Amino acid sequence: MHIETLKTFCDLIETGSFSKAATRNFISQSAVSQQVKMLEQRFDRQLIERRQRQGVALTEIGKVFYAECKEILARYLALEERMRDQSAAVSGMVRVATVYSIGLHELPPYVKQFIKAHPHVKVHIEYSRTDKVYEACLNNTIDFGIVALPLRKPNISVIEFRHDKLVIVCSPEHRLARLGEVRFRDLVGEDFIAFERDIPTRKAIDRLFKQHEVAVNYVMEFDNIETIKRSVEVGIGFSILPDTAVSNEVRSKMLVARDFSEGTFTRPIGIIHRKGKVFSSAAKEFVSLLTGIR
Repeated sequence: MHIETLKTFCDLIETGSFSKAATRNFISQSAVSQQVKMLEQRFDRQLIERRQRQGVALTEIGKVFYAECKEILARYLALEERMRDQSAAVSGMVRVATVYSIGLHELPPYVKQFIKAHPHVKVHIEYSRTDKVYEACLNNTIDFGIVALPLRKPNISVIEFRHDKLVIVCSPEHRLARLGEVRFRDLVGEDFIAFERDIPTRKAIDRLFKQHEVAVNYVMEFDNIETIKRSVEVGIGFSILPDTAVSNEVRSKMLVARDFSEGTFTRPIGIIHRKGKVFSSAAKEFVSLLTGIR
């Protein structure tokens, strides 16, 4: 069994197409099919389901095999890099998955700085829901993810990145905008625009309301921060969001941000990756830039 065979298998799963996998590896579709058949025969297990309209889908054991193949390929690439001249420029691609609030408002300065320092590296940012970021880490389809309120899960490692300050956000015409600082009791009964219930930031905010015995009126729930901001702008209600995510709107006076009288509340941001993940030189450099640790 060759490294090339494992790469072909992974390309087939990621493209969902025998023809695209063949093109990526400069072989025929028949050769792709033969390599997959050889793998299934070697382990005496069916790895994929062949579907006429939907391409291919992994079986349960196929999912395990695919994730491990990605790890083997990552280790092989890391070995290749170590065998090259260490003075050579860092190159390759870094794949990062994150949620919109972090990807759009936290990462751009870091990406700009990283690309300037390493012009031969391509940075690919995927925007997704938190659960999908964890899934991508476990499936080894990304180098690492960046999420809010990272959870300690089996097979997932967490690297601390930063903390975001949470602020009360409303339109300039809203009653809360006239207050210098806002007490939790000022929020009682107010219309509130929230993240959807399964999103970690929503759970953290719900805990704050419960701790301070505040009952708000949940009028809307969204899965992304941009829609929440637009709804707050038109006066539907207030929200609680990271200050970095609303800085542009506050500067342009589309929104007003207020601190809590009771103190500063934050949400932790973490870099997550599959345990045992072997980072390429490019991924290592990017993580070092984000954390300031070398």
